[in-house]
Amino acid sequence: MNKVLGLDIGKKRIGIAMSDIMGLIAHPVETIQREPENAAIQKIKDLCVANNIKTIVAGLPKHMNNTIGEQAQDCIDFTENFKPEYEIIFEDERLTSRQAEYILSQTGRKYTKNKQLVDLKSACLILQQYLDRK
Repeated sequence: MNKVLGLDIGKKRIGIAMSDIMGLIAHPVETIQREPENAAIQKIKDLCVANNIKTIVAGLPKHMNNTIGEQAQDCIDFTENFKPEYEIIFEDERLTSRQAEYILSQTGRKYTKNKQLVDLKSACLILQQYLDRK
């Protein structure tokens, strides 16, 4: 089995998580700046090559009524940069940032001034949700 990459794609930053080789547990990797976009795309592709990744799970921030808004469309557009080399799977990420903030607050981590922690935890939650369902 191959590792799977998880992405929490935001307008400013991208949280990145990766599964273990068995595809059971999501681990945080890093948070990268989205701009310049070409550099972010290359960094993600380099991680995929270095870890023999064939599948990318991207969080899709749908509206609460299950419709696709501007941010979700931005995520869809961003992931087009990885086709056809990689299989792209979209995972509903509604409320993962809130869940990440709650988890971080319970561990005593100061996330309010370090949004990268929230992005990183959100990427783990998105990927873990996919791995658990699979």
